[in-house]
Order: sequence, then structure tokens, then C-alpha cells
Amino acid sequence: MRRPGAGRGQSGYTLIEVIVAFAVLGLGLMLLLGTLSNGTRQVRWAADAGRAALHARSLLDGVGLSIPVAPGQSTGTFEDGRYRWTLDIAPFVDPDLPPVAAASPGGPQLFELTLAMDWGEAGPRERLLLRTLRLRAPDAAGPATP
Repeated sequence: MRRPGAGRGQSGYTLIEVIVAFAVLGLGLMLLLGTLSNGTRQVRWAADAGRAALHARSLLDGVGLSIPVAPGQSTGTFEDGRYRWTLDIAPFVDPDLPPVAAASPGGPQLFELTLAMDWGEAGPRERLLLRTLRLRAPDAAGPATP
């Protein structure tokens, strides 16, 4: 009488099957680690962009208080040079309206503020550009009358 399985070779995995299994496992781990690494990069980018937006808001809130509303350009940095900014202030001209005569020197005037902020290597994902308008009110003393 023969025992069941007596004529067969030993059961188990061949060397090829073990190598293929390790290759599949390695590929899966590589994809998983790549995904996690990409996720941490995106979290860092979002944190940097959020800090840049906070600095930009702080700077724009200061226009008219610590920075005069006058045509010109100014530059500076935040956090020891990590965030660099350039602020351009120019009189606003609406392209949809016909040109008007020069505004009175003592009257209110509208200015366009353009703030460019860079951080890191200033790549496309490390750049912020904001545009807004600011009204410069007439001087408190008012225009001189003859």
C-alpha cells in the first residue's frame, strides 16, 4: 500500500517564487514610501504658502499706516530672508473707462498695489502674487484756499 503523496517531491516554494515575491514586496514598499514622501512635501508646501499669505496680509494691512500710499516700489524680507517681497504702488487706471482729467491734487486718489512674495528657490509653487486697490484719502488739512 502506498502512502498519499509518497511519489511526489518535497513541497515548498522554489527559489524563483521567493525572488518574485520579494520583488513584488519591494515594489509595493517603494510605491508606498514614494506616496508618503510626496505627501510630506505637499504638507510642507502648504505650510510655507500659508505663512507667505499671512506675511502678505500683514504687509498689505500696513499700507496706509506704516507704508505711505504713494507711487513707488519697496522690497524687504521676513524670517531672516526666507520670504522675500516686492511691493509696487501705482495710480490705478481703469482700462474700461475713458481717460479722465488729472485728479485734483488734494482729492482722493485710487492706487493699485501689487505684492510679489517668493520663498525657497522661488519656483512656480513658491511664489505668491497679490493685487488690490487702496484709496488715498485727501489730506486732513484739505487743499489750501486763496
